[in-house]
This record gives sequence, C-alpha cells and structure tokens, in this order.
Amino acid sequence: MNYNFDLKEDVLVLSLEGDLIGEDSGADLMDKISGYVQEGVRLCVVDISELRYINSSGIGVLITILTKFRNKGGEVCLLKPSESVQKLLIITKLNAIFSVVDTEEEAFENLKSA
Repeated sequence: MNYNFDLKEDVLVLSLEGDLIGEDSGADLMDKISGYVQEGVRLCVVDISELRYINSSGIGVLITILTKFRNKGGEVCLLKPSESVQKLLIITKLNAIFSVVDTEEEAFENLKSA
C-alpha cells in the first residue's frame, strides 16, 4: 500500500492506494497520523478512491484513524470509495459511522460543518 499526506486549509488529506490490509506500513501510517493529531490537526479526508482491496485489518486501520481524530474533537470523512469498498462499508455498517462522499469539496463542507 502507498499513501500520501497533504495539508489543505487545516484539513489533512490522506490518499491511500493499493491494498489496505494492515501490513507493516499500517504502523508507520498510524505514527504519522498521530503526529498530525498532536500538532492540532482535527479534520481528515481519507481518499480511498485508489484502494483495490481492504480486509478486516484494513478496516481496523480506518477505525483507528477515526478514533484518533474523534478523541481530539475531530472528524474523518471517506472520499470516493470504489464499488467493492463501498459494498464492504455497507455490509459492515461502517457507512453509518463514517461520512462517505464523492468529491473533495463535499468532504471539506461536511468536515467544516461537523
């Protein structure tokens, strides 16, 4: 899995690409996210449009990201899930926990009003 961070208007945009299966890069990813949260970043968009596959460990990574931000009074929004990832979010009922949107603009609007 590959990932990139971009800070736009005090919102962390995390782009995930490949397979989110909670492998070794998961710990490194969480360390970096913790750093942003400790610096005061409270809002996060997770762009999952390029995720091919996600397993239960990957779901755990998303939930951990959400927990880290919500524990500091923040919020997380998932951006553009593929059809297969969207189905998984529905089956696991995570679509009721996460805000899921189709555009970055919509994500920013949701987060700023949260």
